[in-house]
Amino acid sequence: MIEAVVFDVGETLVNENRRFELWADWIGVPRLTFAATLGTVIAANRDYTEIFEIFRPGFDFDREWPLFEAEHGPGIQAEDLYPDVRQCFTGLRALGVWVGIAGNQPARTTELLRGFDLDCDFITTSAEWGVRKPDPAFFEKVAATAPCSPDRILYVGDRVDNDVVPAEAAGLRCAFLLRGPWAWIHRDSPDAALADWRLNDLIELPAMVAADAILA
Repeated sequence: MIEAVVFDVGETLVNENRRFELWADWIGVPRLTFAATLGTVIAANRDYTEIFEIFRPGFDFDREWPLFEAEHGPGIQAEDLYPDVRQCFTGLRALGVWVGIAGNQPARTTELLRGFDLDCDFITTSAEWGVRKPDPAFFEKVAATAPCSPDRILYVGDRVDNDVVPAEAAGLRCAFLLRGPWAWIHRDSPDAALADWRLNDLIELPAMVAADAILA
């Protein structure tokens, strides 16, 4: 029986397409070229920030980031939320499920997400915790934060490497959300089968949690 659901952020709750397009414009690369190259980087299991080195050798991401945000605003805006997020959260809360958000994000993302008035109990980031996925310590913190045992926590994410594999290894249950470039590229990898559930969207999640409670 699932008593807590914790969500990843990028491509789980937030559509990152707009930001990637702006980054393509920032470094002067056609958007389609940027997207295709990003797919190649993801398929090779490399960190996505390596794409900047491909187009701009010596690119200093840490230096460029504040300049980019000064022009385009903070990394997450309300318009970037996927349209199924609020309905999913409302449905889970109606079931009495504890809802949390914890993903690989800078610390400021916590306040940005809080400003969206989401119906959830807890929001944090890897920067605040001082540990990033897929480090097992991240999921230990998830387990310590949720008000139930690890086997009653469901972690929802779009990545096999950062979400499915480490969540399962930590004794949590995991839902693999099939959206965003990481999910589509790695959807047929052997490790994707480790997920307890595979979701096409978040709308279906509350009903699945409710059905799981009946079967428990």
